[in-house]
Amino acid sequence: MPYCLTNLRLWAIVVGISLTLSAQAYPDRTIRMVVISAPGGTTDIMSRLLVQQLTEGLGQTVVVDNRPGGGGIISAEVVSQANPDGHTLLYTHTSFSVIPSLHQKLSYDSIKSFERVGLFAQFPGVLLVNNNLPIKSVKDLIAYAKARPGKVNYAAGTTGATAHLAGELFKSMANVNIVHVPYKGTGGQLASVVSGETQMTFASVPAALPFVKSGRARAIALGSAKRSAALPDLPTVAESGLPGFDLSAWNGVMAPRGTPNAIIMQINREMRRIIEIPEIRERAAAQGADLVVNSPQEFTTYVQAQTQKWAKLVRESGMKND
Repeated sequence: MPYCLTNLRLWAIVVGISLTLSAQAYPDRTIRMVVISAPGGTTDIMSRLLVQQLTEGLGQTVVVDNRPGGGGIISAEVVSQANPDGHTLLYTHTSFSVIPSLHQKLSYDSIKSFERVGLFAQFPGVLLVNNNLPIKSVKDLIAYAKARPGKVNYAAGTTGATAHLAGELFKSMANVNIVHVPYKGTGGQLASVVSGETQMTFASVPAALPFVKSGRARAIALGSAKRSAALPDLPTVAESGLPGFDLSAWNGVMAPRGTPNAIIMQINREMRRIIEIPEIRERAAAQGADLVVNSPQEFTTYVQAQTQKWAKLVRESGMKND
């Protein structure tokens, strides 16, 4: 047997044994969960729910490392460059699948630079309209907007924010000319709809509920594929005239490319255990989240589909990064 071939086989065996031992010993020190958002928001709160339970389940401390910035670019860069040993993880959200379409050059590949661990939560959005408008359904809103091209404003965050994506998706699928008015926070978005400065917005269930229950704004549909337990009588946009409409924000966990599959599956199993804890489900529901953990393979397919979906919308809408 040629010497070089022997060496290659020995190297492969050594690497295989090393990865196996690494997976068996995992975790052997503190795990860092790099979170895409700043402290205090829904994504941060959800990440801490997960981290607390992972610490208990894995037997090692898991710490949150908030790395906001660039719409998620900074957190993704940090994790893509980390050692693939399972001790650095990424807690990310919807913008992860939008960023590649808004930036021509990134230091990482959103698909190839990561291993998907699992989806963790989805967040249905509520389509709200100003109370003084003669609009009680999605069909009413479409007709109203078609009769007033360029005169209906929708409130949302900056480019690529969930409410912005929802508004642009609605604009595209309904074939209406509505105008994006950016706001820095959800509070500003909702206040603008109540005052009539804008006519519509998409907001998370927890943010929308106080306005709906107090009668300050009218909820006409959910942006998700399924109805929400918090608003069981509210139909989805898809049910109401735009089949296929689905804008559910998501949170999920990823790891650097090359992280051993045994480690990925160990974390995935822990995540599946965690979402079955009643207290965790209740606390997540308070944030408007539906907990769901899929397999790493399913999460990979999901992220790829989301990336393609938003790439098409960005291209067709002419969306530009702020």
